[in-house]
Amino acid sequence: MYLLYGKDSKMYLNKISTYKFVANKYTILTVWVIMAVVAAILEWDSNNFSIFRGVFWHTIEQKSLYDVYPQEYFDTNHYGPLFSVIIAPFALIPRWAGLALWHVCITLILYLSIRKSTFNQKQQVFLFWFCTNELFTALALSQFNIVTAALIILTFCLIEKEQDIWGTLCIIIGTFVKLYGIVGLAFFFFSKHKKRFLYGLILWSIVAFIIPMLISNPEYIIGQYKEWYLSIVTKDSSNTFSFYQNISFLGIVRKITTCDTYSDMWLIIPGILIFILPYLRFKQYKNTAFRQMFLASVLMFVVLFSTGSESCSYIIALVGVAIWFIAVTWKRSTLDIAIIIFVFIITSLSPTDIFPTYIKQTIIQPYALKALPVFIVWIKLSFEMCTKDYKVTTKTI
Repeated sequence: MYLLYGKDSKMYLNKISTYKFVANKYTILTVWVIMAVVAAILEWDSNNFSIFRGVFWHTIEQKSLYDVYPQEYFDTNHYGPLFSVIIAPFALIPRWAGLALWHVCITLILYLSIRKSTFNQKQQVFLFWFCTNELFTALALSQFNIVTAALIILTFCLIEKEQDIWGTLCIIIGTFVKLYGIVGLAFFFFSKHKKRFLYGLILWSIVAFIIPMLISNPEYIIGQYKEWYLSIVTKDSSNTFSFYQNISFLGIVRKITTCDTYSDMWLIIPGILIFILPYLRFKQYKNTAFRQMFLASVLMFVVLFSTGSESCSYIIALVGVAIWFIAVTWKRSTLDIAIIIFVFIITSLSPTDIFPTYIKQTIIQPYALKALPVFIVWIKLSFEMCTKDYKVTTKTI
C-alpha cells in the first residue's frame, strides 16, 4: 500500500478506516440506542409518556381517553383506542423503565425499517446520519412520530417485496393510532396483488377495531372512537395559530398572513393535485427509483399539509428529504446540495441550542419556517417526478 500511495498512504488508510467505522451498522445502532437512553434520562418526567401510560390505565378503568386529567398530565390524549394495547407493555412496568424501554423500542423500529428497506448500504448510511439529530428531537418528547415514519417506510417496502398483507397491517396500525398511517394507501397503485391488499385492509381493520375490547368492553371502545373523532375535530381548529402546532406549509401561510377567514382546503386541494400528478406517468412505474420518490413525497406531504404537525413531526419529513436526495438515478446538482444543507440547518438544527436564539424565536418559530425548506424540496421533487426519467443509466450513491 505504501508503494501505491507513498507518504499519503497512512492518511488514505485512516480515511478508509474512519469511513468504515462511521458506516458500520453497529456503530449507527449504538449511537441511536445511546441517544434513546440519554433522551429518556434527560426527559425522565416526560409529559407525553404520562399521557401514553394514561391511555392504557384509563382503558382498563374505562374512563374517557380524551378528558383532561390535570393531576396526571397537562394537555390531552389524541391517539386512538388501539394505542392502549400498543403502550400496555410500557405502562405495566415502573415508569422509569417503561420510558427507557419505549425510547429504545421506537428507535429500533425506525432503525430496522431503514435496514430492511430497498435502499442500498450507502443510501442507508446517509439516511441514518442525516436524520440522527431530528431523531433526538423526537425522542426528547417521546414521540410516536418515530414509529409513524417507520410504519410508512415498512408499508412501502413490504409492498415492494409483495408482502401486501403485512404492508396493510402497517397502514392500519398507523391509521388507528394517529391517522397519519392512512397515507400508506398511496402505494396501492404499485401493488402487484391489489385484491390481497384490499383483503388485508379489511382484515386488519376488524382486528384493530376489536383488539382494545379485550382489555375493556365493546360498548366502551365504540364510545371512545366517537370521542376520538370529536377530539381530532376540536384539536384541528385549535391548532390554527398555535405556536407549537401547525408547523407546516399550511401554518406558514396562516401565520404569515394572520388571516383566519379562509379554509385550509384552498391549500390542501392544490397540494393533493400536485401530489397525484406523477401517478399519470405510468411508464415510470417500473423504475424502482420512481416508486421510491413516491415514498419520499408521502413522508413530506403528510407533515406539510397537516395542522397537527409539530417540530418533532419532522422526523417523518426528514426521512423523505433524505430519500429525495439519495435515491435518484442521476448525480445531484450543486443546487440540490445547497438545498439539502438548507434543510438541515433550518429544519433540523433550528430547534436546537446551537441555532441563534434570536432568529429562532423571532423568525423561525412564529412563522413555522421549519417547514419551508421541506416544502421547497417537495415542490422540486414533484416537478422532477413529472419530468425526469428514473431509468437506471449511471451509478448513483
